[in-house]
Amino acid sequence: MPLVHLSALRAGLKRGERLLGIDPGAKTIGLALSDVTLLLASPYGSLRRGRLREVAAEIRAIAAKEGVGGLVVGLPLSMDGTRGPAAQAAQDWARALSDATGLPAAMWDERLSSAAVGRFLVGEADLSRAKRAKVVDRAAAAWMLQSALDALRGAATLPRPPEQPDES
Repeated sequence: MPLVHLSALRAGLKRGERLLGIDPGAKTIGLALSDVTLLLASPYGSLRRGRLREVAAEIRAIAAKEGVGGLVVGLPLSMDGTRGPAAQAAQDWARALSDATGLPAAMWDERLSSAAVGRFLVGEADLSRAKRAKVVDRAAAAWMLQSALDALRGAATLPRPPEQPDES
């Protein structure tokens, strides 16, 4: 299944369907869930990074339980906005995940999401390092998904990350 632009992903949702935000890390995959109005993202949980088949099965189960109609996967662009090897790997993984789950997927810029969430958890939430480690992945997924939801509401045409082909 090809990756689609975020606006095409939104247009393909049925009434009441949610989006699942996914922040794929090296060891842990953070998950966030939108509300049915596509206004708010909330941390949902995390999965241990493993074989794609197993991760896809867990995501399919979450999607069925929560009424998810599409995936928004974090795209780790370089600080200058270009796509490096990590972004290409994330895009390849997102495409394979979309195929394995049968859910359409769009990529969204996740630059600085983990850093911003980490600063918040230290400064505002005053969490210990051990407690931060348990929540940072799902909080970063919520940060990224909220950014995508805000863009859907605020722009007639959404920006495309530099060098990302339009696959819709």
